[in-house]
Amino acid sequence: MASGSIRLRRCMVLPVGRHTASLIFLHGSGDSGQGLRKWIKQVLTQDLAFQHIKIIYPTAPSRPYTPMNGGLSNVWFDRFKISNDCPEHLESIDVMCQVLTDLIDDEVKSGIKNNRILVGGFSMGGCMAMHLAYRNHQDVAGVFALSSFLNKTSAVYQALQKADGVLPELFQCHGTADELVPYSWAEETNSVLRSLGVSTQFHSFPGVHHDLSKTELQKLTSWILNKLPGDMERQGE
Repeated sequence: MASGSIRLRRCMVLPVGRHTASLIFLHGSGDSGQGLRKWIKQVLTQDLAFQHIKIIYPTAPSRPYTPMNGGLSNVWFDRFKISNDCPEHLESIDVMCQVLTDLIDDEVKSGIKNNRILVGGFSMGGCMAMHLAYRNHQDVAGVFALSSFLNKTSAVYQALQKADGVLPELFQCHGTADELVPYSWAEETNSVLRSLGVSTQFHSFPGVHHDLSKTELQKLTSWILNKLPGDMERQGE
């Protein structure tokens, strides 16, 4: 799959006022940009929306997915299995890093600086965002990962061992009752990233499964506004 032939479908929530920042929110495996937007709207009882930030919910292309016995699914990359103790499918991850770089470039061409762009996602989307930012775009404003993890030998860790300069902060959330991505995988991911120089916020949600919660999305909203303040907030700095 050559990256040049892929243009992602995308669902957008436009800012109410002047567009001065952008947020790329990546869905989990088997979902879509539209599906993630609807899910967030159900949890918050309203759209995630901002005065000055454009939210882009892209949809991953359909591809064979090994954990589904090769069945087609909207996934950002393939996995050999859902485990943190196996190699990453780097070939598919690297193709999608390039495709998502095109999405970032579109925002930059429209006048948004890299340090006014956030990338993040839910589950596989959060993992994809960490690869995108920490391996390819260390100049973004920040990264968020909800119910996500990195494999023990992740290429993200290898890239950060060679990094110098300021790295984007990671905002990470995880439910303690997550049965698909165990809480310990998220804790380990956070610990390794911190040891490699990433400043992180880690929020635990007792009793929450592999799911989004209202409190989590409210905390995320506050963090987004802290990283991408509007004109009024910036004047007050």
